[in-house]
Amino acid sequence: MIDLHCHVDLYPKPMEVVSKVAALNIFVLSVTTTPSAWPGTSALAKSSPMIKTALGLHPQLASERMRELKLFDQYLSETDWVGEVGLDGSPELRNSWDDQVKVFQHILESCSRAGGRILSIHSRRASDQVISALRSAPDAGVPVLHWFSGSKKSLESAIDFGCWFSVGWPMLSSQKGLELVERMPRDRVLTETDGPFAEFEGKPASPWNIGSAVTALARIWKLDVAATESQLCENLERLRKTLGSSSDKGSS
Repeated sequence: MIDLHCHVDLYPKPMEVVSKVAALNIFVLSVTTTPSAWPGTSALAKSSPMIKTALGLHPQLASERMRELKLFDQYLSETDWVGEVGLDGSPELRNSWDDQVKVFQHILESCSRAGGRILSIHSRRASDQVISALRSAPDAGVPVLHWFSGSKKSLESAIDFGCWFSVGWPMLSSQKGLELVERMPRDRVLTETDGPFAEFEGKPASPWNIGSAVTALARIWKLDVAATESQLCENLERLRKTLGSSSDKGSS
């Protein structure tokens, strides 16, 4: 099982999550929302090689945490994974837009100088702007659009650029989400929970709930669950090799 976008450090008892993930042999990308969270969050994964930690600065925190870009640059050499980063065009974040753009551009430029990273990217109500920024920084690495909710036209642009996608149960349980996922190349799709922010059956989603997303993808792809899981595992291995390595940094 694969959870390519999960906020492990934000669960009430993160070590219990880590222990259960290890017991169930789930691959988890543990994303962070601020560079200052990196030391503590990466330490959570020291006992579990199946957990990789991503270095991030969430767009919703761009204005108040811009000063942490120096920390981002400081820690970037410690991981092959970056996230959660990106842009958010929601009305309530309009006042922070300029800062979001500056932060995202800085991150993409830093990743380019570092030789590229695998990036888990937030693009709510800003998919066109995110794709434009990625086109301006082609050496930043491999973009994985987390919970993509843009238009079909934006999706086609993202696919054309080479973006990957991580999808979870909330997206797969909506009509718009299903229509978008049906158009995504199945060899560039991975599963996610976005826990504990997203919910599953009325509770914060956890990595071990990922089976619901796998089952939904099986229906979309017209495969059995085993074949779907095999496709997802193949996708993950190929993603991890895109930068010329196994992307093992980020587990400690």
